[in-house]
Amino acid sequence: MLTLRHATNLPSVGLSGFELPLSEEESAIQSTVHRFSKDVLRPVGIILDRMSAEQVASPGSPFFEVLQSFAQLGFDTEVLSSLAPQSACNVESLLAEEMGWGDSGLAIALAGAGFPGQVAAALANDELIGLCAGRIGCWLITHPDKGSDGTILDFNRDWPAGERGNRGNVWASVKADELVINGQSSAWVSNGPVAGVALAYLTADYGEGVYNPDGSVRGVTAIIPLDLPGVSRGRPLDKIGQRSLPQGEIFFDNVRVPRRFVIAEQDEYAGNLASIWSYAGAHMAQVFTGVARAAFELALAYCHERKHGGRPLIEHQLTRYRIGDMLRRVEMARAIARRSLTYARLSPQSHPYVIASAKVSATEEAMTVVNEAFQLFGGAATSREYPIEKLFRDTRSSLIEDGENRVLTMRLGLLCQQLYAEGWTQ
Repeated sequence: MLTLRHATNLPSVGLSGFELPLSEEESAIQSTVHRFSKDVLRPVGIILDRMSAEQVASPGSPFFEVLQSFAQLGFDTEVLSSLAPQSACNVESLLAEEMGWGDSGLAIALAGAGFPGQVAAALANDELIGLCAGRIGCWLITHPDKGSDGTILDFNRDWPAGERGNRGNVWASVKADELVINGQSSAWVSNGPVAGVALAYLTADYGEGVYNPDGSVRGVTAIIPLDLPGVSRGRPLDKIGQRSLPQGEIFFDNVRVPRRFVIAEQDEYAGNLASIWSYAGAHMAQVFTGVARAAFELALAYCHERKHGGRPLIEHQLTRYRIGDMLRRVEMARAIARRSLTYARLSPQSHPYVIASAKVSATEEAMTVVNEAFQLFGGAATSREYPIEKLFRDTRSSLIEDGENRVLTMRLGLLCQQLYAEGWTQ
């Protein structure tokens, strides 16, 4: 409906830009998490960034204080489930964006910490809920020799004919009442060095080998306590970005896990993987929308402080163009991220390739915004005195994690091919 106004006023704008009106409850939640991100995540993230990988994961590290502080806020799955569906999606997006605005590594760590418990709750399995309670969680899905291959959902279309699939490096022998697990994860398991429980996706032998007749690999999904005999850890991964997020290898040497801890066996494995990935993947787009916003805000402030040619940078037309283009990209990333999350949560049949495409879009836009902010800071951006160089390193990692962006985009193209075969757009 058209509304006529009698004067030109500045637009309504909030923490997350040109936002549709939020409810009182949504605004209160956003404000609370923003303060937490400003007062805790951002300063602690900077401290952790300057520590060694071993120090970040060691007892007494500020990392653990962050997890405890966040738990005290009380934003668990019960809070979201008490809201109307669309409001729950808005709040989930606001939470993740604000945490990404604070520190992307810690935002991902906090999400991963509760992931096995969320799966246990979705299953309404009291034993698994109790198993996960009070423990830091991780998602064990990548192997040293099975990275993006783990995202293949249509083996017959996406794998060379006549070739066996990628069995990876962690496998389980499925017995009558237990799993016997051997091998090692990749070094990219978020929270791997500190986790007490894992949501694990494993190659599986049910007694007939690990390969199906068509060459695809059999799998099993289980929630695994990481204090069992035979579990050990590699050194925490030393990396250029997201250094506040502990990542590292987990090794299994004849680790015996009760079969009742299994949540998906061979006939359900692919569907379980798709649904879990669809759920988790939506988080990344929100987090890096927050990172893009942080870079934009830092650049906007700097352009009001720094002078060039006798006047502040913001008084130059080209600077205004660059700032405007950055904000446009932040708004675009948010729109894509939030639409993707809503689709993942509310669609009767979501798909991880759709959700992953939003992660690609949001992280690519974040990288563009962060890079432009870096340019506007000039030589100062290369100094650790300013936070922009940290955002640059953190964001660069996002183009690879949770699936390398070009591989994910290729898989979206495969999905287009599949949908066209079913009559879509025709």
